[in-house]
Amino acid sequence: MLRGLSKAGLGTLGSQRELIELAGSHGFHSVELDPLALVEECGEEAAQQLLRDNGVVVASFGLPVEWRAAEEKFLEDLEKLAAYAAAAKKLGCASCCTYILPSTDEKAAHFMAVATRRLRECAVLLADYGISLGLEFVGPHHLRTRWANPFIWTMDETLDWIDAIGEPNVGLLLDSYHWYTTGLGAADIEALLRAQIVHVHLNDAPDVPVEEALDNGRLYPGEGVIDLPSFLRALEHIGYDGHVAQEILSSVPPAGTPEELAKRSKEGFDKVFAAAGLHS
Repeated sequence: MLRGLSKAGLGTLGSQRELIELAGSHGFHSVELDPLALVEECGEEAAQQLLRDNGVVVASFGLPVEWRAAEEKFLEDLEKLAAYAAAAKKLGCASCCTYILPSTDEKAAHFMAVATRRLRECAVLLADYGISLGLEFVGPHHLRTRWANPFIWTMDETLDWIDAIGEPNVGLLLDSYHWYTTGLGAADIEALLRAQIVHVHLNDAPDVPVEEALDNGRLYPGEGVIDLPSFLRALEHIGYDGHVAQEILSSVPPAGTPEELAKRSKEGFDKVFAAAGLHS
């Protein structure tokens, strides 16, 4: 498995270049970032060289399409998706991800029908560039009632939705926080096929009742109560050899400089990978 960093958990970064350099200097293999912004900022060749110089690749980028709101906004964003996908391909990135909120103010059945069509359109476009689309179920209990109507929040429901979307380049973004807050275990991961997972996020949870774990209350790997060694061993068991990227969402900015937080991140990865018997 390839260790990755996102900007979430590194404090305030001055640029995407800083994220890349921090990842490289602390032994990470990949980063999550905006590929179009990086290409526009540096130029294609300079961006590729920057990644090579730091020994990292671009693991994934967030789907830049608002598929949850008005049709006009969706169509406007969809027109721009090709530019993001082209930039990602130039940088060697083959993964794009988005999240599914577990409740909605829309009528759930209508929302699903519309969202299925929209995500299918995104997946078809991304496939032209060799990019997979990862869907992330969101587990924290407080978000299940944040909006009027319940929607998808389990892995099985997400897999069913992926089947309904029906495109071969759509799979799971599996996040350890959502795995934990939906009560899953290692056996649930071991029941998956490697091909069903597009991307993985790694983070930890505070020692509170699971029902009280907040989406923006995450901890660095190895600093909380999630059984991350079992999570990682289960991924290893099914042959997952892709990226595992840190994503620390917190309502309170972490204390320390980006350099200090990158070091803290590395130490957390070292701790949980070693506990899992993995040394990649």
